[in-house]
Amino acid sequence: MLPKNRSQIFPAITKGLPVRAGSPRDFPWNFKDSSRKLKIIVLVLVSFLALPTISAVARVSLIRDAEIEHSIRAFAAPLFAAAGLDAEAVSVHIVNDRSLNAFVSGGQRIFVNTGLILAVDSASEILGVLAHESGHIIGGHLVRGREAMENATTQSIIAMILGMAAIVGSQGDVGSAVISGGQHVANRTLLRYSRIQESLADQAAIRIINKAGYSPAGMMSMLEKMRGQETLITSRQDPYVRSHPLTTERITTMRAATEKAGPGKDISHFETMLRRMKAKIYAYMEDPDRTFRRYPPEDRSFAGRYGRAIALHREARTDEALVLLDGLEAEQPRDPYIQELKGQFLFESGHAAKAVPVLIKAADLSPDDFLILMLLGQAEIASEDPGMTRNAINHLKAAARLEPRLPSIWRHLAIAYGRSGNLPRSSLASAEFSLLTGRPAEARHFATKAQAGLPAGSPDHLRAQDIQRSAGNAIKKQQRRAKKN
Repeated sequence: MLPKNRSQIFPAITKGLPVRAGSPRDFPWNFKDSSRKLKIIVLVLVSFLALPTISAVARVSLIRDAEIEHSIRAFAAPLFAAAGLDAEAVSVHIVNDRSLNAFVSGGQRIFVNTGLILAVDSASEILGVLAHESGHIIGGHLVRGREAMENATTQSIIAMILGMAAIVGSQGDVGSAVISGGQHVANRTLLRYSRIQESLADQAAIRIINKAGYSPAGMMSMLEKMRGQETLITSRQDPYVRSHPLTTERITTMRAATEKAGPGKDISHFETMLRRMKAKIYAYMEDPDRTFRRYPPEDRSFAGRYGRAIALHREARTDEALVLLDGLEAEQPRDPYIQELKGQFLFESGHAAKAVPVLIKAADLSPDDFLILMLLGQAEIASEDPGMTRNAINHLKAAARLEPRLPSIWRHLAIAYGRSGNLPRSSLASAEFSLLTGRPAEARHFATKAQAGLPAGSPDHLRAQDIQRSAGNAIKKQQRRAKKN
């Protein structure tokens, strides 16, 4: 169990601070207390007034982690291809919730709880869940169901998930990942499917799994897990049981499909990914003592050493953690996520300058990962080396091109531009940050300042005008809503 005072473990989770262009002294940096700070945390407050089955306001905590996102995409890509879905159009989000659940929302968006990842016993079960949720997408169940969201509400949710989130803390949004704890989807589900839709999604999932060349055995074992939950009272059931109603027919169909299918492709590489994901999530979610019990010193597996390294770092025993990561690096020298974790540990323990070359290696190994690029930019800023500021700007701009809707990238870009003395572009980055975090008045203010110093007609000048207009429209909407209330 986490301690009641979670600030002891998550000191970076504080209220969001406005970004001001200018001196670096305008921005809070506390490296002395950084050893326990986690990674990027996106807290999203969403109103679900169109859903009668859940309360009016839900809190969703999404995890952003370079390695976990890469692994989930690797699991999902062959399934999406088999389902005829465009992998670039379908996104998979990781929800920080201990309950066993997965659901589709906002069109082609699949949400998977950390609790489900920790609960599964094999990679085949993850493949089964993703295939099943893909079946809901291709079946159009989200828009056909009685409890489907109205379009306006759906678009609002998507906007909040992608951009209007509050990225909080001075370093709580460092690099790649994990865990704010305690935030839940209201009633712990966003969508309830009918039994007919569940059966149809199962049938689609069987076709998807077979076409992709895998075994449907994982779907069968997930249904067995659900059947064990059905005897519990509703308050103790995992939401996957309530949102994905179970029937004897579903189990019979899945058992027949499993018996008919062959063993399928080798998925040992997925098993390795799953063990790493579980170790990382567990080590960040649980107290370090529990992690040490789960992964004792005699456990010399990759996942065991990985989990222990994270727990050691969380206990401010970073030197010991780095020794474990050095051993893992010797075995897998071209693994970008080992480099990323090493860089993060160094950065969070106050050694930003030492973190930079490690993170450069991580970025070279995974050049299109915006989370790694963002962490590298932060380390370069924090190194206090003026010569690195230009590099920080370049890396953060590259991250923004890959994911322009992540507010924290713009926040750190504002800092980098401020330190370089480029106040107009610092103001423009601050305007981007303010707009994405739902502060239209601040966004308009910074956009106005940016326009005054940018060359007329330049792309940046035009972007500042766009932000000014968008912010003005948002302010008018706020005023209209205030009058109605």
